[in-house]
Amino acid sequence: MWNIFYNSLLNLTFTSGTKIIAFADNHIILTRGKSVSEVENIANIELQKISKWAKDNKVRFNDQKSKVMLVTRRKRKERKDLEVYLNNKLLRQVKTMKYLGIITDNKLTFREHIT
Repeated sequence: MWNIFYNSLLNLTFTSGTKIIAFADNHIILTRGKSVSEVENIANIELQKISKWAKDNKVRFNDQKSKVMLVTRRKRKERKDLEVYLNNKLLRQVKTMKYLGIITDNKLTFREHIT
């Protein structure tokens, strides 16, 4: 029943640089852009769509458990702090994230997972 209900979230129209991946009740939103500002803007737009879907379907995503991570190997001098919001609350930015048992870091080295 949950899969049928949740499928409507996965079928929302997202921008071309965005992909949503779900497993059971866990999901990850991947956003790609040419700059940190572009990624931040796209992520906020996509999360607004998801928040609207949640409100329409009478569910609430836990903004305390939700995190944001900037994954890049660029060495450019560019701001790396993201301001991404869910439920009008700033999401905590992390350097490593565990998803489905795999620890991913912001450089995609997987050192933390191997350790």
